[in-house]
Amino acid sequence: MVDHGNLSDREEEVLIHLSQGLTYLQIGRRMGIAHSTVDTYLRRIRAKTGIRNSAELVRLGVQLETRCENAE
Repeated sequence: MVDHGNLSDREEEVLIHLSQGLTYLQIGRRMGIAHSTVDTYLRRIRAKTGIRNSAELVRLGVQLETRCENAE
């Protein structure tokens, strides 16, 4: 499992939206940021986690969403 403890709340939010199938544009609209900022967040996430492909990003987003749901 990838260590995601060093991700910001906003980075985690981007991953969760990505795992829900939203496009960069849709994520940006939902979060009130430009779609290019979504791309920046994803580049930072890749740098922090070492993840290199979209499938792994989505998997991490699902893990984060599950963790958030279990915390409620």
